[in-house]
Amino acid sequence: MQTPHIPVLLDEVIKNFQGLDDGYFVDCTLGYAGHSIEILKNSNTLKHIGIDRDLEALTFSSNRLKDFSDRSTLYKGQFSQVLPSLKERPIVGLLADFGVSSLQLDKLERGFSFKSDNLDMRMDSESDLTAFDVVNSYSQEKLEYIFNHYGEIKPYEKLASAIVQARASQTIDSPKMLNEISSTVLYQGTKIHPATLMFQAIRIEVNSELDEIEGLLDALENIKPTGAIIALITFHSLEDRLVKNRFKKWTKRCICDDNAFRCTCGRDNQLGKIITKKPIIATASELKINPRSRSAKMRIFKFN
Repeated sequence: MQTPHIPVLLDEVIKNFQGLDDGYFVDCTLGYAGHSIEILKNSNTLKHIGIDRDLEALTFSSNRLKDFSDRSTLYKGQFSQVLPSLKERPIVGLLADFGVSSLQLDKLERGFSFKSDNLDMRMDSESDLTAFDVVNSYSQEKLEYIFNHYGEIKPYEKLASAIVQARASQTIDSPKMLNEISSTVLYQGTKIHPATLMFQAIRIEVNSELDEIEGLLDALENIKPTGAIIALITFHSLEDRLVKNRFKKWTKRCICDDNAFRCTCGRDNQLGKIITKKPIIATASELKINPRSRSAKMRIFKFN
């Protein structure tokens, strides 16, 4: 079966999860099972859990993983909610690839692409909020917030104002229309499409992507899976910052307030160690094969 998605940093993922045997490997963003299937091929005993909120991806991957059905279990849902509810133990490895899959981007009806006919962008097609709702019903203040905080767009006020003014006379129902409106505001002289950050901000809002990452990190902090290797792949600075800061927090021995006169916590709060001093990025050879890997960064943490 041909996979519609090229998994990023595949060699690096395989290398860092090499040697896992007894226990469960959790792929929080199963997608089209590109990472998972290679991990399973490398072990005859490792059990597998795949999580995804995209039913289309789960259906595809269920068929692709049929040779491993005796030790693979798939769950539909948001990983921030599924992970804390898992009864399977011990968790010895966990991977999350926070990127949008190639099939989601390439299938125009999913509404992730500039070339799409509709404004959708839902990773879970059964969820309520769509990009259409955000663009056409959010107040100017809410649009300013997401463009500023999720897109880090400098003229966020002008962009939000342009959208509100445009929709007052006509419903914005396609990415093409949205691009035309944004082109009057966004700087055109960059290598990436000028509307990329706008689309990123809307997509993050539609799918609660940053909240999902925070929820995953919170769940891991509560579970504290003994000896588990955690590899998280991010695709923009907002995601990477969340992961980097949380990993750093987990290495702290002292968790007393910075203004405390003396330590009262016992200085025994370190949850593990950071394996990657600098994030792992795609090699030149991978970039030639898969240009979408250019912004991928993988950070790895190992719990005590």
